[in-house]
Amino acid sequence: MTVMSNEEFMEYVVKLAKEAPPFAPMATYDPDGDCIEFLIAPDPFYAERVDDLVTVYYSQDTHEIIGSLIKGVSKIFRQWPGFKIEIQDGPVKLEHIFRTKFLTSNPQPDESKTLIYRKLIAMAEQNEAKAELVGVG
Repeated sequence: MTVMSNEEFMEYVVKLAKEAPPFAPMATYDPDGDCIEFLIAPDPFYAERVDDLVTVYYSQDTHEIIGSLIKGVSKIFRQWPGFKIEIQDGPVKLEHIFRTKFLTSNPQPDESKTLIYRKLIAMAEQNEAKAELVGVG
């Protein structure tokens, strides 16, 4: 183990940050949390729960939607077993998850939630957001 001074550690961390690739929109499945996190911007954000499936992320600067957290991914496959067909050979497109939840909501979401779901669907399509769901189902 190497002992570093605070200054050496700071220089090391700054060097690592400079070597990091630029931000790109991403969707990542976390098997421990059984959730998919979707981000299209590296902004600091605040979160607002929409329903039992989706928490939406808003930029602290612009207050625009910049991502979401989809919870209970395994439950989606138990609720809608036919949905598994969509992902047999690879990653799932996030717009499919948003559409499935939106179209099967009973009762239908109110106008503000409908707008959020439409924005998330458009963002997922525009960014071709997909997540590998290893071990789900």
